[in-house]
Amino acid sequence: MNIRRASISDMSGINKLLNQVLMVHHNGRPDLFKANVKKYTDEELTDIIKDDSKPIFVAVDENEEVLGYAFCVFQQHINNNILTDIKTLYIDDLCVDEEKRGMHIGKSLYDYVVEFAKNENCYNITLNVWSCNESAMKFYESCGLIPQKVGMEKIL
Repeated sequence: MNIRRASISDMSGINKLLNQVLMVHHNGRPDLFKANVKKYTDEELTDIIKDDSKPIFVAVDENEEVLGYAFCVFQQHINNNILTDIKTLYIDDLCVDEEKRGMHIGKSLYDYVVEFAKNENCYNITLNVWSCNESAMKFYESCGLIPQKVGMEKIL
């Protein structure tokens, strides 16, 4: 397995995994997430792949098949009235192909992102997890992440 920045040639593999993530969220919260839609158009995904402020990393096998990905976004609040100007790497999405889970691909991707963030002089890594995605919550806890803030709701 190799982990590297995503390229345009990875789009079909990334789209396959984006659909798997969408269905996890749709099955957990069908009131919020639509089924059988694309998160990004091909043009939007192309733009993200090319954007250095939003690096996407892919884990690929020897045939360059995408096994997993990590969508990341640099965040920094320069001269904000209340927030310090620390540099954060936000993991917007991390997914491993459901057929390849249990092979430590997710942990390898996460560790790669941590090293990347350190090399980019980030203060921390943040991410959000939907409460309905218990397996993701357990995975991130096993990686040593702790809650930073909690989003709450009341359905009316």
